[in-house]
Amino acid sequence: MILTLTPNPSIDRTVALDGELQRGQVHRVASVTSQAGGKGVNISRAAVSADIPSIAVVPAAKDDAFVLDLLGAGIDCRPVRPAGDVRVNLTVTEPDGTTTKLNSPGAAVLPLHLELMAQAVLVRASSADWTVLAGSLPAGAPATFYADLLRRLREVGGRVAVDTSEAPLQALVDALPASAPDLMKPNGEELASFTGGDADELESDPRATAAAARQLIERGVGAVLATLGGNGAVLVTPEGAWHASPPPTTVVSTVGAGDSSLFGYLLGDIRGLPAPKRLALAVAYGSAAAGLPGTTIPLPSQLRTELVDVTVLTPGGTA
Repeated sequence: MILTLTPNPSIDRTVALDGELQRGQVHRVASVTSQAGGKGVNISRAAVSADIPSIAVVPAAKDDAFVLDLLGAGIDCRPVRPAGDVRVNLTVTEPDGTTTKLNSPGAAVLPLHLELMAQAVLVRASSADWTVLAGSLPAGAPATFYADLLRRLREVGGRVAVDTSEAPLQALVDALPASAPDLMKPNGEELASFTGGDADELESDPRATAAAARQLIERGVGAVLATLGGNGAVLVTPEGAWHASPPPTTVVSTVGAGDSSLFGYLLGDIRGLPAPKRLALAVAYGSAAAGLPGTTIPLPSQLRTELVDVTVLTPGGTA
């Protein structure tokens, strides 16, 4: 079972244009889609589509349309008392795959709301194969929320994956090794922000990415899955480092691709696959998601895992 926490969920509304986005101009919209989303929610969707049980903890009213959407999709949603309405995030996609995101902050939370979320996770974490803490934090939440929750999760057991950015990510890194998760999933820009590397270099050079990620392994993190967009992903563990190149993909929308990659890795781990095959499955999921509109999560039948090329980056790793 995969347990997910999405502290700042959103209604993801995607507007697809039939031409290039031009500031200050009137545009014709080709299509509009709307879906209950957020990083953890997306991972729970992917789990359900792969017949993996998942529980999604979200701050929302029990009768909110957001919760009903998740329940209708077959997701075991466990809502906790929210601070306000679920926010709306807007994504604008262009025909060439260029994506522009407009994310709203969400309602400001109080310590009570944060503790309700934490308790909902803590009481279920020991029965989960993985607990995933994912996404941004709502207004009013301290940047240390994930780091603090990780310390508490260590007391109840179970493995923890974290996918966040900006201040919460930096706070997590600052709290290492006490807050070290079993898996971190930064992208190249995020990895550069706290390792001192150059973001463009990391995005284009897998060996540089592996060297930067190795810093996190040395500080107690169990594994680092660094996603590099069109350049695939790098996996670093104490045993080695690998790079996976994605199959040829016509990019439609990159929204949710990172979430799909993270789920692919978790699915590979649950299946008992070795590190290189976990990485291949992660990249297969991410590339499949990039070829789908909006925040659509790929089905297992849409994967092209056999076209993912995995190479060893460090001695000791095996493909």
